[in-house]
Amino acid sequence: MSASGARRVYFDHSATTRVLPEVAEAMAPFFKERYGNASSLHSLGRDARGAVEQARKSVAAIINADPREIVFTSGGTEADNTAVKGVAMYKGRTKGHIITSRVEHHAVLEPCSYLKQFGFEVTEVPVDSEGLVDPAEVDRAIRDDTVLVSIMMANNEIGTIQPCREIGRIARARGVLFHTDAVQAIGKMPVDVKADNIDLLTISGHKFHGPKGVGALYVRKGTAIDPLLHGGGQERGMRSSTENVPGIVGLGKAAEVARRDFDKVTSHIKRLRDRLILEVPKLVPECYLNGHQSKRLVNNANFRFDYIEGEALLLQLDLLGIEASTGSACSATSLEPSHVILALGLTHEQSHGTLRLTLGRENTEEDVDYFLTHIPGVVSKLREISPFSRDSPMSSCGGGSCNV
Repeated sequence: MSASGARRVYFDHSATTRVLPEVAEAMAPFFKERYGNASSLHSLGRDARGAVEQARKSVAAIINADPREIVFTSGGTEADNTAVKGVAMYKGRTKGHIITSRVEHHAVLEPCSYLKQFGFEVTEVPVDSEGLVDPAEVDRAIRDDTVLVSIMMANNEIGTIQPCREIGRIARARGVLFHTDAVQAIGKMPVDVKADNIDLLTISGHKFHGPKGVGALYVRKGTAIDPLLHGGGQERGMRSSTENVPGIVGLGKAAEVARRDFDKVTSHIKRLRDRLILEVPKLVPECYLNGHQSKRLVNNANFRFDYIEGEALLLQLDLLGIEASTGSACSATSLEPSHVILALGLTHEQSHGTLRLTLGRENTEEDVDYFLTHIPGVVSKLREISPFSRDSPMSSCGGGSCNV
C-alpha cells in the first residue's frame, strides 16, 4: 500500500528493481561470518575469493563470455566510463575519433564529451523516429582514426533495441572496437557477446534484482584498454580497490536467477506490457507510443500524452500509488527535455508529456487493470488545467510515432 492507503503499483523497474529474497540471502553471510578480504591468503580470504570467482562464472554465463573476461565494477556508470576512457586513452593516447549515438545514456555521452578537451572527436549518429540507429550510418561515420564505437543495446527510456549484432560486425570488419551499454538488456533479452561481435559490454546489478553499487564490464580477451582506477591491482589490474564481496555475490546470484527464469519472466512481463501498449491509446485520446513497436524491451511502454506535463502526471499517479517515471532516473530532477525524446524529432513541448512504464517479474494483471482504470481520469483532469492548448506546437506529430 502507498502512503495514502491506495494500492501500490511499481512500474519503474528500469530505474531500479527490488533485491530478490534469494539474492539477499546469498549476500547476507558475507556481511557477517564470511567477511574476508578476497585478496587475503588465509582461509577467510580464500573463502571470499572463491565466492567472487563463482559470481564471475554466473555473470559470464548470462552473456556467453569467459569468466576471465569479466571485470567487477561499482556499477554501470563506472563500467561505461572505463570502456570509453580506457579505450580512447590507451597508453596515453590524446586524440582519435569515437562514434556513439544521440540516445545514449549520459554515462556514455559525458565521458565522450570529457574526452573532447584532450583532442578527441566524437560523432553522434542520429536515430529514426522510433529510436533506431541505422548500421549504415555507423559504417559511414568510421574513419581511419576511429578507436571506438559505443552504441547501447537497448534504450533506457523508450526501450528500443538497437541492431548491435550488425553494428558489431561492421566495427570488427573495419578494425574498430565495439562497446555496448547492456544495462537495460540483461534479463530481458538474449545477450551473446560472441554472436553479437561485442568487445566491451556494461552490466549493472540493480537493474535485474541485484544490489545497487555493483556492476561489471565484459572485456573481450586481447582488447587494448587502460584501467580507470589504479592501486592494489585487483581484478587483474583492471579495477583496483578491495572487492565488494557481498555486492559481487549478489550480482552473481541475480545473474543466475535471471538466466534460470528468463523464459518464464520475459513471457509474463511481455504479456502485461502488450496490454498497456494496446489499451492505453484506446482509453486516452492523443496518446502515442514512443519507440519501436516491436523492436523494444519486453518490459517497456513509453507514452506521450499531448497537452500535459509529465511531472504533473507522475505526481497525480503517485497519489494513487502508481510509481513510474518520465524518463531516465539519473536525470529525473532535471527540467530539461529528454535528449532521447528530442532525438526522435519531437518538439520540446511534446517531450514534456512522456510517461515511462517499465514492468518487472512481480507485476500482475491486477496492477495493469488498476493503471488502466485510473489513467484516463488523471490525464483528463490535467488537460483541463493545462497551460498547453491544441493550437500549440505539440498538436502536430513532429518526427515521432503518431500512432501504434
